[in-house]
Amino acid sequence: MTATKGLEGVVAAQSSISSIIDDQLTYVGYTIDDLAENASFEEVIYLLWNKQLPTQSQLDALKKELDENMALPEGVIEHLRSYDLSSVHPMSALRSAVSVLGLYDREADVMDNEANKRKAIRIQARIASVVAAFSRLRKGQDPVQPKKGLSFAANFLYMLNGKEPEPIEEEAFNKALVLHADHELNASTFTARVCVATLSDIYSGITAAISALKGPLHGGANEQVMKMLTEIGEEENAIPYVKKALDNKEKIMGMGHRVYKTGDPRAKHLKQMSKQLTELIGEPKWYNMSVKIEEYIKKEKGLPANVDFYSASVYHSLGIDHDIFTPIFAVSRVSGWIAHILEQYENNRLIRPRAEYVGPQKQAYVPIEKRG
Repeated sequence: MTATKGLEGVVAAQSSISSIIDDQLTYVGYTIDDLAENASFEEVIYLLWNKQLPTQSQLDALKKELDENMALPEGVIEHLRSYDLSSVHPMSALRSAVSVLGLYDREADVMDNEANKRKAIRIQARIASVVAAFSRLRKGQDPVQPKKGLSFAANFLYMLNGKEPEPIEEEAFNKALVLHADHELNASTFTARVCVATLSDIYSGITAAISALKGPLHGGANEQVMKMLTEIGEEENAIPYVKKALDNKEKIMGMGHRVYKTGDPRAKHLKQMSKQLTELIGEPKWYNMSVKIEEYIKKEKGLPANVDFYSASVYHSLGIDHDIFTPIFAVSRVSGWIAHILEQYENNRLIRPRAEYVGPQKQAYVPIEKRG
């Protein structure tokens, strides 16, 4: 047995949820371009969970179920209030709150298919409410209750900002949710599948996935991109800043991707939304800076932008705090996590790889008085 660092190139599972073939991302065979331009996030949720696009009546039923389950139990809100809101990491807050949600679900440990589907609805609906409530509570604001009849994207922005979004804002956020919904066996998805392969419950699987997403090598790139843009400040500073960073061997976040050779197919959609939204708020410099950096890095290093690069300025333009970017990733990706968890349950085998041992061998025990 020979180890492969980071499991790179190792095929660890069969799946019919999403694929990355020849730098094209698909969900159940539909290209990400097709879905990003045409689908609502609710349609994508249904697609990932059921392996087909919904009829109108199926979509209406899903929207109704999400609406009815979006409000948080009061105990979960009180739990959020108990945090040290001035210092707690947003992903730590989300990880703990999702685990607590399981304590308020009487079906948390019921493992039949129908119960798991009902839990999937509750988790998908409530994770958005958790992120919005946490964001408001730490600012001294009360949580905003979800509003029936709004789309999932619009409802999140409504709960976050206390007002209904403009159509272009709803469109942009819906598109971001669609683009981030699933991405084959990324680190957090694989973590979720490993967890539930023990036949642990969905809440455990989602909590484990959030824990993996918290790491800066997975979910935090767009927050770091916005941090960089903020430090640059003005367009004329962009190239000097990047040149200096490269001279110092620093990594430019949001550029390149481990599984794409010619470029991330999701990036162009958020690039378009970034242009429109930064103009809407009267701050086109964020988009202009991003374009300059992208073009320079592509020329110097051959690395194109990935989905995180332009999502930074999109989320900033929507009035979202920068350290909430990664929790928002989870709001979308939970749809994919759930799809993979349900798929794992359907044809389960405990995930138990082996390790290539490289330590000492043939050692013999020495009494403690003879050591040293």
